[in-house]
Amino acid sequence: MSAEPLPLAERLTRQIAAGGPISVAHYMGEANQHYYATRDPLGMGGDFTTAPEISQMFGELTGLCLADIWMRSGRRPAPLYVELGPGRGTLAADALRAMESAALAPRVHFVETSPVLRERQRALIPNVTHHDTIDSLPEEGPLLVVANEFFDALPVRQCVRVGDEWRERVVIRREDEGRFLPVPGYRKIESGLPPLAVDAPEGAILESPIVGAGIAYALAHRIAKQGGAMIIIDYGHEGPALGDTLQAVRNHGFVDAFTDPGEVDLTCHVDFTVIGNMARQAGLRVFGPVGQGDYLRQLGIDARAEQLARTSPARAEEVEAARLRLTGEDAMGTLFRAMAWIHPDWADPAGFDPPPA
Repeated sequence: MSAEPLPLAERLTRQIAAGGPISVAHYMGEANQHYYATRDPLGMGGDFTTAPEISQMFGELTGLCLADIWMRSGRRPAPLYVELGPGRGTLAADALRAMESAALAPRVHFVETSPVLRERQRALIPNVTHHDTIDSLPEEGPLLVVANEFFDALPVRQCVRVGDEWRERVVIRREDEGRFLPVPGYRKIESGLPPLAVDAPEGAILESPIVGAGIAYALAHRIAKQGGAMIIIDYGHEGPALGDTLQAVRNHGFVDAFTDPGEVDLTCHVDFTVIGNMARQAGLRVFGPVGQGDYLRQLGIDARAEQLARTSPARAEEVEAARLRLTGEDAMGTLFRAMAWIHPDWADPAGFDPPPA
């Protein structure tokens, strides 16, 4: 019989004991890999709820946005619907149903590593093809890509100001079981810092989306080669900016990010400037970011909510509550933001302001 695998906290403790402190990025990557591989974290019985789980309107409008781009770009043949980190598959199911109404039936590909979530997705969308990374996506056919709350869960590098130096933030173990502590590392960071780092105060933190930038760069080049568009929806900001945005959620509440790794959801705010620049470097046109509320209103969420309420009067209050939660300034409307990447030969997307000249 094989031995039971060690709990993640114990494995990280042994790594640190053997090789010294680990980076925050390494800690976050190990923690989230274990977390998503071992559970379905969504819904009231999980740790958090995403926009597609709040209302079908979110996925429908995103699907129609992509279908509209495809139609006005000449109905290119053999398109692929690609979703990164698709959760339970709810967004894709709603988007594909909406696409079908526009005579668009793309092949479906998910980039998903969690065996638990893959099973949920396959039950909802039996014809899906799963991938561990974007590298194995088909190299023929335009890509219609969605990434909703994907980039926020990827590891970030954190740097901290110590005196007149910047050092990488690392993680050490504490005496209490399952608890860790972030501290400045010993090595001075000599390059790669933005200009605002010069006058940053003691203890300031800079975050760099090292993993997200790499994925964005590779995917942007695939879209540049194959054609298509991508919609990214996440919470974040336009950087560079100072601040520690690493947070942990459990049972729909905030908890310590450095306690019980692998048992809580770790996220960081997305730097839309960095992600957008990866697309620009590949020659794509970038629209946004705009607030999620503005994005959904421009796509017609108000009219869709009215239609749903008329069709199912018993659900009218539920539909209105969902609309307000998705678009309200005191809810998800401004915290979450949307960005579109468009191949230079493809049509502009609805839902977004034109890019700057």
